Order: sequence, then C-alpha cells, then structure tokens
Amino acid sequence: MPRPPAATIRTEVMVPLRFPDGFSTTARVFTFEGLADGREHVALGLGERAKPLADRADTADSLTPALTRLHSECLTGDVFGSSRCDCGPQLREAVTRLAASGGFLLYLRQEGRGIGLYAKLDAYVLQDDGLDTYEANVALGYDEDQRDYTVAAQMLFTLGQSTVALLSNNPDKARQLRRLGVTVSEMVPTGLHLSEENAHYLATKVRRGAHQLEVSDLIGGEPEGPGGAR
Repeated sequence: MPRPPAATIRTEVMVPLRFPDGFSTTARVFTFEGLADGREHVALGLGERAKPLADRADTADSLTPALTRLHSECLTGDVFGSSRCDCGPQLREAVTRLAASGGFLLYLRQEGRGIGLYAKLDAYVLQDDGLDTYEANVALGYDEDQRDYTVAAQMLFTLGQSTVALLSNNPDKARQLRRLGVTVSEMVPTGLHLSEENAHYLATKVRRGAHQLEVSDLIGGEPEGPGGAR
C-alpha cells in the first residue's frame, strides 16, 4: 500500500495537562491540515518530544523510534471517568510514560471504535441487554471495529516519525500502520486496568479483538455484562 497523502502542521502550541489524581505535565499539541478524513485529530508531543518541530528536524531524536500511543477518543472514559471501559486509565498511563521517556500521543476522533458518540451510547443500551461490545456495534449496522489509522500514519510522517515503538495491546493498530508505511519496531504493552465493571469488556477485547491482555483467568465462561463500546 502506498503512503497516504502528505499532511502539514497547522498549529503547534504548548498546553498544560492535569489529571484528576493531580498528575500534571505539559505537551506540545500539533494540529494538521490535509488529514484524509477531514476530522480534527491532534498529536501531543511529551517529554523530549515536546520540542518545537523545527528544533527536531534532522536531529537524532527525529530519526529514532518514538514511543507512540494511538488513543481513540472516549468521552465517557477519558472525560467522565466511566469504568465501563479502560480508556481513561490507559490515557493516564500513556501520558505518564510518554512524558517520562519522550514520545507522542495521537488523540484520534474515533469514538466507539469509529461509530461515533451517539451510536456508542446506543450500543451501551444493547450491552445492558446482554450483547458484548463487538456484537452491539454489529447489531447497529456497523463493523465490529471501524477505525482506520490512515490519519495516524499521516500525522506521524508529518512529525518526522516513520518508525515508532507502539504503546498498545491491539495488534490491528500495528498491522494498519505497517501497511501504511510506518515501521513499528516493537509493541510495548500497556498495563491491565481491571475493575469489576470492565472485566468482561477486557476479556471480550482479548477474545474478539486479539488484544494482548492476560484476563482469561478472571472471567471464566460467564457471558459478558455491560461494557464499553471501545
């Protein structure tokens, strides 16, 4: 597959970040022109990668693999702290690790694995009636996972990062990036953010999405209860 069309930097600005538990840092936030889907995705440069893009051009840190997290937007988990999924804790973990090591967080407007916020909340209703997170998307007429990481590849190339160490448990992210011309040097697993509310949801991600999480011993053969639409 050829590389996606080139994008350009629209704005870069330093923004303070603060989480409910008190952790704080600063990030250089990049916006883009020319992204394939026309949505307002952003990239956050953290730690050493928070330097202005012009200062990193043709330097060693622009050529070495950057620890990178592709994080799909989750209003319920990221903002409202819902425990139906593990998105909020994954975001918090990613920012901490990226700030320490230097890396990029790509915050992608792909709510509900690409189906949108309203449809994700419709999927919640179906999950409350017994469907798992993947079945609910299909019941609404969508694919199990509609996310396309073309824009992520565009953003990485624009940031000068053709090689990344991918902070993720999801092999589909690595497969798509590689098809789009990004070299994934390694998959760096995130932690297991387990709660009583999201145990079945996490197990479903392992069973249906091949996510690399060790949760099989926690749920046995019970049907999945309410879970996130992620």
